[in-house]
Amino acid sequence: MRSEEGGKPDAAVVRDALGVGVAVGLSGFAFGVTSAGSGLSLLQTCALSLLVFTGASQFALVGALAAGGNPLTAAAGAFFLGVRNAFYGLRLSQLLALPRAVRPFAAQWVIDETTAVALAQPTRRSVRIGFTVTGLSLYLLWNLTTLLGAAGAEAIGDTDAWGLDAAGPAVFLALLAPMLKTTTERTVAGIAVLLGLGLLPVLPAGVPVLVAALAAPAVLYVTGRRRAVAAPGAVGDGPDATPEAATEEPSAAARDDGPGAPAHENDGPVDMSGGDR
Repeated sequence: MRSEEGGKPDAAVVRDALGVGVAVGLSGFAFGVTSAGSGLSLLQTCALSLLVFTGASQFALVGALAAGGNPLTAAAGAFFLGVRNAFYGLRLSQLLALPRAVRPFAAQWVIDETTAVALAQPTRRSVRIGFTVTGLSLYLLWNLTTLLGAAGAEAIGDTDAWGLDAAGPAVFLALLAPMLKTTTERTVAGIAVLLGLGLLPVLPAGVPVLVAALAAPAVLYVTGRRRAVAAPGAVGDGPDATPEAATEEPSAAARDDGPGAPAHENDGPVDMSGGDR
């Protein structure tokens, strides 16, 4: 079944959304093990996944605690890292156009993966399907694997050996890469990656991601400056042409010159009795 005219089939949207939900949901194992290793109880670990439900912030919190950081500082870093979801919500609120009663519940699922899947859809129906299926499958699986990871932390062992901590970022990058179509978008992504990876060894967990976000305004500023410098010479026939010169009204003599010049409004009476309107 095709969702709308020119849209993707519903089955294809569901398949893609489930693929993202399952792949990223497995990362909950890594979070459960990491959280238990940082000293949080099973109840605290599960509460984080149920109530916070944003993997980067959760990992930043437990990572800071495991490193001996102050709980308030760790919570503040996780909070600021999760602020990006508010900006996602501004865009998704327009695309989803959900009833007011549903929006508070949908806000819990506004994360990187649901946003990426939703933005990749061509119609509102497919946006809603992609967002709902991704959010539901990821929320259920993330919380289930968090529980299993925290309960069996000792049996699972080192999460780095399993590679579960890389599943979420890998899926998100796979979704993001096809959307980088312009030079500006690729430049922002490249600088953000360099900032994030370069600052990772020297800054606390979660902070490199915030610094990497500065790549967007920096690139946009440089691009805007280049356009402003190039704008004066972009209009007109010569190298010294300016917008004012290009839009200057021709002289009266030039308008009246020649046998084909149009009649002016004061050349004679105008027939208002009929004609085409």
